[in-house]
Amino acid sequence: MLINSIFFINNSGDIFLEKHWRAVVSRSVCDHFFEAQTKASSPEDVPPIITANKNYLISIYREKIYLVAVAQMEVQPLFVVEFMHRVMDTFTEYFDDCTESAIKDNIIVVYQLLEEMLDNGFPLATELNILTELIKPPTIINKAVSIVTGKEGVSSVLPGSQLSNVPWRRQGVKYANNEAYFDCVEDVDAIIDANGSVVSAEIHGNINCNVHLSGMPDLNMSFVNPRILDDVSFHPCVRLKRWENEKILSFIPPDGCFVLMSYHISAQNQVAIPVYVRAMINFKDGHGKVDITVGPKQTLGKTVSSVLE
Repeated sequence: MLINSIFFINNSGDIFLEKHWRAVVSRSVCDHFFEAQTKASSPEDVPPIITANKNYLISIYREKIYLVAVAQMEVQPLFVVEFMHRVMDTFTEYFDDCTESAIKDNIIVVYQLLEEMLDNGFPLATELNILTELIKPPTIINKAVSIVTGKEGVSSVLPGSQLSNVPWRRQGVKYANNEAYFDCVEDVDAIIDANGSVVSAEIHGNINCNVHLSGMPDLNMSFVNPRILDDVSFHPCVRLKRWENEKILSFIPPDGCFVLMSYHISAQNQVAIPVYVRAMINFKDGHGKVDITVGPKQTLGKTVSSVLE
């Protein structure tokens, strides 16, 4: 992957931040993006890939901000998209927010992070554990120390984990209480007939983790029926060979919050939806009434609680 520049653009079409790595790319390259933005019915409808003469513009839209990456040769778009999402996630972890004002208020840290995350157009340090060791988050204490000492808050020592075979985990982690939380978050897209029976259903899910374990823990996670999982993608900590051979997730986790894997369960599998849906439709003399009842349903797993309407 080779990225020449990244432009940060707000909804008004103003470029409020730009970063160049190999050579300065003129802002006029974004004219093709602005043209597509004008034609789009909503911000999410802007084409994610735009060809502009000898340049390729790859964009994402988050927190009312467009990130537009410029590449001057053919690249794999999904890698660029994933990197830009990683940039926004990092900003959120550093600043507790990723709005235009938050980025402007921490402009020095933003440029430091971009400089470390990309080296001459290639991804370098994208793991949060490494970045927090290299660049201190902009807390009040760190800002005060920076003002008094005149230091920029960038470590002069390379993190030891960056040179190890597990760069996603910092060394010397110690906790008085060891704990790990795993949340399976799923979006269910289903078609249900008038009788409440499921016609088709598919699931997109993520396994979100919050791990606080001392040392260098080695964890295994197994599934009741891993064969139904399609289009899986993993955090770099997962050992792919173990998954391919045994369908077991074996990994040394990063410290803190991360997404272990994402997956898709297609409509061809028998998906047990944890809620029931019943509809009562009555029409008479040009008007009618629709009543929809949704509630938890007993399945093989845990009963759904706190159903929101």
